Amino acid sequence: MAKKTKTACEQTFSIRAQGAASVQLVGDFTHWQKSPIHLRQAGDGIWKAGVPLKPGTYHYRFLVDGQWQDDPECTLRAANPFGSENMVREVA
Repeated sequence: MAKKTKTACEQTFSIRAQGAASVQLVGDFTHWQKSPIHLRQAGDGIWKAGVPLKPGTYHYRFLVDGQWQDDPECTLRAANPFGSENMVREVA
């Protein structure tokens, strides 16, 4: 029997950042700031990016104009060593 491989599923990340010049998604899947994902303006102050992620648990945050920002839509969070929280995304 062939072994099933876990395929990536497109995950949408978004944040309202009215007036921002740049928004980046960083997390354990981007090696944090080493390989940030640049979000695109989707209108009405919303920035979005689609990211293919394999099943698992991922920690992330946003960088809005170079400042760390939480995802206000994310209710699952984990403390980080910097005195704040990482957002947690579980991909089934």
